[in-house]
Amino acid sequence: MNSKNILGDIKSKSIKEAKEEISSILDKLENNNTDLSVSIDDYQRLIQLNNHIDSLFKNKMKEISKIGKHNV
Repeated sequence: MNSKNILGDIKSKSIKEAKEEISSILDKLENNNTDLSVSIDDYQRLIQLNNHIDSLFKNKMKEISKIGKHNV
């Protein structure tokens, strides 16, 4: 998923905030009493949050690589 496809409210989250929401969604999905239609929406949001975190980590890796190249 391209970062352009990630919802704005997710894009504005820090890694910590996204991680906390992921944890909350996982707790909710593990509950056997959850409505399936709600679960699908939660799962899709979980995927977007995960992609957002992945994007943030990739950006940090690029920054670290640039710093490493300048120090060599």
